[in-house]
Order: sequence, then C-alpha cells, then structure tokens
Amino acid sequence: MKIRLIDVNIFIVKYIFRFRFKVASLSRKSKIMNKIISKIVFEGDGTYFVPNDKSISEENIEVNKSVTRTSTVEINKNIQIVDKVVIPTDFIKNIIKQSEDIVIMNKCLCRRSENCTDYPVDLGCIFIGKTTKKISRKHCREVSRSEAIDHIDKCDEAGLIHIIGRNKMDTLWMNVRPGDELLTICNCCPCCCLWRVYPNLSDSIQKDFYKLPGVSISCDNQTCISCKKCIENCYANAITYDDKISIDEDICIGCGQCTLNCPTNAMKLDYENVDVESVFNKIDSLVKINNK
Repeated sequence: MKIRLIDVNIFIVKYIFRFRFKVASLSRKSKIMNKIISKIVFEGDGTYFVPNDKSISEENIEVNKSVTRTSTVEINKNIQIVDKVVIPTDFIKNIIKQSEDIVIMNKCLCRRSENCTDYPVDLGCIFIGKTTKKISRKHCREVSRSEAIDHIDKCDEAGLIHIIGRNKMDTLWMNVRPGDELLTICNCCPCCCLWRVYPNLSDSIQKDFYKLPGVSISCDNQTCISCKKCIENCYANAITYDDKISIDEDICIGCGQCTLNCPTNAMKLDYENVDVESVFNKIDSLVKINNK
C-alpha cells in the first residue's frame, strides 16, 4: 500500500494541532522565534477576512444593490471581474466564476482535529489553481464553478467566515508546490479554525492579514444591553467597554463575529463597495490562479 506524505501529515496534525496557539504565541515572545515562524510558515502570505453574509443587515444589502457599479478587472490577464459586488462574498464568487482547477477538501482539517460538534466538519476549504492537481484526491474532490459557489453558500448558511488568499501553511501540510499557484479559501468556525491563531501572532505577521475594504463595524448603544458578548467574540481585541461599547476600526479585522453573536442586533456590520480593484489586484499579486 502506497503511503502519501499528505496522509502522514494529516495524521500528525490531528494530534499536534491543539498546540498551534502556543506555537503562534512564540512569535510574540521571541524575535528569533518570530523570524523562524515567519520564514517557515507565513513567508509570502497575504489573506483577506471575508465576513459571513448573515452578519450584514438587509438594509445595507439593498443599498449596495442600488448604488453598486459593474467593473472589469484583469486578473493574470485571464480573469475578468464583471459582476456587481453587493456583499463581501461576491469577491470570492467572482474569482470562482472565472477560475480553473477547483477542488474542495472533504473535511475541514481544523474542525476534524478538534472534533468540532458546533459546526459541520464536512465543509472543507476550497483550493484554486494549478497546484491543486498535486493534492491527493483521497482528501478532496474536483468541482465545477457552480458547485464551488454552492459550497460558499452552504458555509455562509452554517455561520462560517471566509479567508481568501495565499496561505503557505497549506502547501506545507499537503506537501504541494508551487505556493504562488494555490489560492486558499478557508471556511472557518470561531472555535477551531486557523484564523483564531491570529491574536497570538506577532504584529509583523498580522500585517499580512487584511480587513476587506469597505467593511466597518458600529454599535447602537441605545440597543446595546452591555452583555459584552461582542468583546468575548472579538479575536482582534478591537472592542472595549467603558460605559459604552467602542470599536477601534484600525484594529478590527471585519470578521463579523461580534454582529453574529449580538443578542439584540446592536452591533452592525456595514459594507460599502468602495475599492473592488485593490482586493483583486492584491490577490493577483500573490497567487497565479490561471497561468495559461
């Protein structure tokens, strides 16, 4: 029986994954460890947080529908973004619609490793690009564009948050190369997944995680009941309380966890379609989705 390195890696990761928070925290405690971790795990990375569509108010969606414009952006001279961007996940869907070589992992490694019972384990990451051809089909399946878009919708319905960009860690545990031809679309839960490592990482590593342009968070302090659930669920530590809730937009990553967990809907996530091109161009600079 042939043993693939990816099978060995998944077996190992399943048992050591719970130490990821401690490893990440080393990047804050030691300059040497920060350099080592940055080089080995995060070099060349760049990812955007994309909030769940449920975190956006219906009123905000209707406004975007009425004012948004259609734009065409060339990505690697093969991908043209021509659809309207009304909600944040439209960024992801636009890229999927123009992509080749798409696979979906059969399981979410993070939730599987933690034996998650709160979110579906079978809603795995989406990978796009030529490097996907090297991923063992034992752990993923090739899908069409429409199937990938349906998968995003299922992840949204399940309350998962997306991260899209280049993630060196994925090339490591799957032992596939090159990294600049592998686009990662993670569908993360708030209890198990990799993006929860974010607050433990050094500032120099955090700078390669981006807030989606046009996303902002606000609090209606008239509606707020001071339960502080938003603070408990903010992994960027961007929310504070001193007689009322305050949000530091410079620290906020725009994940939408605060709005999803607010019992009175006092926390609001607003999205304004202001800078579509910068997101696509940044992703284009990191990953060659189509390199014909």
